[in-house]
Amino acid sequence: MGNRVALSSRADFEWVYTEQPHTQRRREILAKYPAIKSLMGSDPHLKWVVIGMVLTQLLACYLVRNLSWKWVFFWAYAFGGCINHSMTLAIHDISHNVAFGNKQARWNRWFAVFANLPVGIPYSASFKKYHIDHHRYLGGHNLDVDIPTDFEGWFFCTPFRKLIWVTLQPFFYGLRPLCVNPKAITEMEVFNALVQFSFDLIIFYLWGLKPIIYMVAGTLLCMGLHPISGHFIAEHYMFLKGYETYSYYGPLNCITFNVGYHMEHHDFPSIPGSKLPMVKKIAAEYYDTLPQHQSWVRVLWDFIFDDTIGPYSRVKRICNSLWIYPSLDRGSQKLL
Repeated sequence: MGNRVALSSRADFEWVYTEQPHTQRRREILAKYPAIKSLMGSDPHLKWVVIGMVLTQLLACYLVRNLSWKWVFFWAYAFGGCINHSMTLAIHDISHNVAFGNKQARWNRWFAVFANLPVGIPYSASFKKYHIDHHRYLGGHNLDVDIPTDFEGWFFCTPFRKLIWVTLQPFFYGLRPLCVNPKAITEMEVFNALVQFSFDLIIFYLWGLKPIIYMVAGTLLCMGLHPISGHFIAEHYMFLKGYETYSYYGPLNCITFNVGYHMEHHDFPSIPGSKLPMVKKIAAEYYDTLPQHQSWVRVLWDFIFDDTIGPYSRVKRICNSLWIYPSLDRGSQKLL
């Protein structure tokens, strides 16, 4: 990451009393490079990539139906889970309405439910509901559920405990919103669950239990202790004091819809992942000098074994409603 600034062992989050940095940078970049607005909108190729991934997982479900259990779990971790993790990041992109555009918001939501199918667990509708808050209230106390709870920060403070935390990361991500900022169940979440469980039942009826385990185990394993999962920690954990968002420009972006371009994504959440490298190219002077990660595997290693980094290594703030993208016009705010 470049020159590290040593942080003392943390007993609390890094509390700040300023708005998130993406607001001002977005304003400056758009003023200097208005052409970036042309990158906003839909990605016409995304839906075809997602359809191909769903069909690939359907074929894999058929192929694993007669394998021994050890091979089911092996392929779940080595292959299927990678696709499912990639699919959750496709759902992340779709949650910003980039599959069909902002004028077709319902199509984006329905398509996210379709993309959810090989994941095995209903996920897409709940993710969108909370992900919007993550952008609007980055680091917001009791608003941004991407931030660990005080219990997580206090308890998972040794290498062994942090290893457990990383391994169980999908459970913390799934259950944390219910504890920190519970919201009423929406009709879309019910629809998501009905479609997902109906799909699972059909797969079980056709090919038995092993394809179901293949899908679900792959999702849970590859969102835990897995190289791709390094992005969860790389994105917002404070490896350098004063910086709360980091980008990664390595090869794993090729299978994660460029989620590594995370600084650029938070600056311009309405730009599809496929076009984020163009943002960095156009406004290179804004991004080249910022700290960045070179390896998600190294991120996981440092997080687990570096005593100065842990779940408490996050920036938190008390959000003021006036901070919500004040530099954007009303139309732009809908791009989330």
